[in-house]
Amino acid sequence: MNEFEKVFGRNAQLIVLEHLLLTRGTTTYLSGIAEETGLSHSSVARVIEPLLELNIVKELKLGKQIRTFVVNEDNETTKLLIQFHEDLSKLFTV
Repeated sequence: MNEFEKVFGRNAQLIVLEHLLLTRGTTTYLSGIAEETGLSHSSVARVIEPLLELNIVKELKLGKQIRTFVVNEDNETTKLLIQFHEDLSKLFTV
């Protein structure tokens, strides 16, 4: 069980968010997130939308149909989430 799950429980949006925070700086796509998190493609597609709306994640188009995603590290909310996740990790590894 990871830090976010210990505090907030297990749900698809938190799983995707934590995965993106851990891999920040890396561009990924829906199928990649699904494969790496064990979630279905449709679950990832559903839960990524609120993260896009909050500007925590940026969507980058690759061609006409391929959607790629990267954490928006310029967003203030994202900065707080990154710091919070790092602080939680430190607390739970002590």
